[in-house]
Amino acid sequence: MQLDPQIAIDSPFRSIKREDWKNLNGKVLHNFSVEDLENLHALNEPLTNQEIEEVYFPLSHLLEIHIDRFQSLHQRTNRFFGKEVSKLPYIIGIAGSVAVGKSTTARVLQRVLSLLPSKPKVDLVTTDGFLYPNQQLIERGILNRKGFPESYDAKRLIHFLSAVKSGAPKIAVPVYSHLVYDVLPDEQQQVIEQPDILIVEGINVLQVNSQRPRKGHSVFVSDFFDYSIYVHASEKNLIEWYTNRFESLRATAFQNPASFFHKYANMTADESNTMAVNIWNEINKPNLLKNILPTRYRADLILEKGSHHFVKNVKVRKI
Repeated sequence: MQLDPQIAIDSPFRSIKREDWKNLNGKVLHNFSVEDLENLHALNEPLTNQEIEEVYFPLSHLLEIHIDRFQSLHQRTNRFFGKEVSKLPYIIGIAGSVAVGKSTTARVLQRVLSLLPSKPKVDLVTTDGFLYPNQQLIERGILNRKGFPESYDAKRLIHFLSAVKSGAPKIAVPVYSHLVYDVLPDEQQQVIEQPDILIVEGINVLQVNSQRPRKGHSVFVSDFFDYSIYVHASEKNLIEWYTNRFESLRATAFQNPASFFHKYANMTADESNTMAVNIWNEINKPNLLKNILPTRYRADLILEKGSHHFVKNVKVRKI
């Protein structure tokens, strides 16, 4: 097994090349149909059965070890207290930059975890739903900072996670629409009902720093995670993926009059590229460098992607 030269020998991470990682599959195979793959991946993010088999099945088996330990601890604790308490969801956090493919990672992981022998119920929540509505962002003068830590209703997100970890039987979660670029009305909320595993995906879920002083003890989103994953790629790849996605959206989703970005629908390809680069440099890059990238080594596992969106290396925190 080859070690990544960028990680020192005394690093808390074990670095594993893809060719070694794929051999940890456990020989459990499941071929997804073309329709399945289309539903799992996002725009301009290629996804193949090979990627799922070589990257995500080994990951699901590693997570199964952690989940089994989590459930065993629950059973032993019940015996210790002499009281049978219902098990709580195992929460997995997924972080990473805009355009890195977090959503695809989250959806694929949700699917492969549901295929484990125990057939767990796996739910997925994105933190986009916990953004403040556009009207509030406008009132605060931070609409152009959507995605930065201050644009999220952190109190509401933490309250949701606290309810999950308290065993609440049913919890309503706000839903975000990328078409209208806003949080949807309450009647369109997602309902979470005691899953075995909950995946929480968002760009800033591993962040612990706050720009605002807090009174008393600070509680962060990551405090509720049982395991955390960071999806990483070079900035060169990220900006290429972002600009390509923006142009694809301009030619498709932005053509819908209901789209928040319909005003960009008639741009030329060059104008689209210039607009995307400007958005990246003014919003996404500062957020990446200041708030997102510094959280990478807080994760338990890092998926490192190459130029074609496929994972090339995996870093796993040592135990």
